[in-house]
Amino acid sequence: MIELYLIAVIFAACILCTIRAILGPTAPDRVVAIDALSSLMVTSLVLLGIFYRASIYLDIALVYAFLLFLGTLAVSKYLEGRGIET
Repeated sequence: MIELYLIAVIFAACILCTIRAILGPTAPDRVVAIDALSSLMVTSLVLLGIFYRASIYLDIALVYAFLLFLGTLAVSKYLEGRGIET
């Protein structure tokens, strides 16, 4: 039963992040909203791994979180104006 509440909370947070990504007045606001949405997706993968007792979900969540971190670094450097190559 607790899984249903967790799913509802994560779904509500995903809706709020999506609204923020659509309505965000600046690019950094949109990047933060998309990053938060991606973090919620990683959280969902971890919860699926716990619920189904399958470690493959945890492995995928770990790789996905690492790629999200690298992507966030690249986008933040681009928005700062330094470019990716430095």
